[in-house]
Amino acid sequence: MTDKKASLLRWREIPRGVWALGLVSLFMDVSSEMIHALLPLYLVSVLGASTLEVGVIEGIAEATASITKVFSGVVSDYLGQRKWLAAVGYGLAAITKPVFPLAPNIGWVIGARFVDRVGKGIRGAPRDALVADLTPKGLRGTAFGLRQSLDTIGAMLGPLLAIVFMAAFADNFRHVFWIAVIPAFIAVAIIVFGVREPRHPAGAHAAKSPLTRAELARLDIGYWIVVGVAAIFTLARFSEAFLLLRAQSVGVPFALVPVVMVVMNVVYSLSAWPAGALSDSIGRYRLMISGFALLIVADLVLGLGNSVLTVMIGVALWGLHMGLTQGLLSALVADTAPPELRGTAFGVFNLVSGVALLAASIVAGGLWQWVGPDGTFLAGALITAVALVVLPLAHRRKVRAEAK
Repeated sequence: MTDKKASLLRWREIPRGVWALGLVSLFMDVSSEMIHALLPLYLVSVLGASTLEVGVIEGIAEATASITKVFSGVVSDYLGQRKWLAAVGYGLAAITKPVFPLAPNIGWVIGARFVDRVGKGIRGAPRDALVADLTPKGLRGTAFGLRQSLDTIGAMLGPLLAIVFMAAFADNFRHVFWIAVIPAFIAVAIIVFGVREPRHPAGAHAAKSPLTRAELARLDIGYWIVVGVAAIFTLARFSEAFLLLRAQSVGVPFALVPVVMVVMNVVYSLSAWPAGALSDSIGRYRLMISGFALLIVADLVLGLGNSVLTVMIGVALWGLHMGLTQGLLSALVADTAPPELRGTAFGVFNLVSGVALLAASIVAGGLWQWVGPDGTFLAGALITAVALVVLPLAHRRKVRAEAK
């Protein structure tokens, strides 16, 4: 790495706790994505689910995680402690992983997915608030970008390992699911033994009533603008399960469908950290606009293309838009929330995003079943265009509000 690049990414300045949290995310995502990269195909081809049922399952799972984040975020603000609550969430996700290979029907999968996402919900807001607590303001984009990149490397390795083990075990889904249990418990060990929480983040104190009207009033217009823009954007960014189904619809064999997640996550992981670091220098909204525009292009390519090559190009563009938006949205929440209400702020943000994702996934599943893949992705492009129009207007209002 050159001095110039090292300076850009500022890796030496990132606190050790943020690196550890990134590794926790990496190992848990290896585990989760080994399962999730195969789960839509397993549901449809082995357990007989419809694409609409896949959309409902995915939407409910992610919405469950988002709803749980509100309560875990509030509790972390109330206690003034983040680490152990996050560790409980990771632990819960780890102990549910063996249910997937044992599941005899769709009901068991829904239950396992539900409990797994409860664990994700419990850990999400406290972990993100802990990253903000550990990191100076001028380094937040970089820190969230790094954590997102490591998380996404895990999301890339998971499908890659799924491909290898599916080939090794002659397309035996359950054998692959059993192997996925191991990295989940490694993640739990890292957060328990490798993360130290700052006792008193600068300028912060425990918020004894985070959900009272007086406390919530401290989340100002800048924060709510971020939440609103993210909600519109999420309506267009339905579950990645539909990327897997799109690949299968153009003739990609079952054993190679997880390549979709590998391609997406390679691009995502390579772009998230540099995007976060760049946002610390030039501002976040300019990069967000680029990310929104890329999602429109990705949806058009995925909706109109009918070859393996065009689908993979669309998947790569999807990954790039994720790299330019997801870490930046987290940094914007941290920028606009008081230190003692960061857990609540991340929880509310993720609740709103989760409800939007539930709606998006159900609509996407219905459009796929009744119109076809092109209808699903073209609708996503249209909704993203609305978000792209709203973003500059929202940014100008935020600037005016902060100037008063």
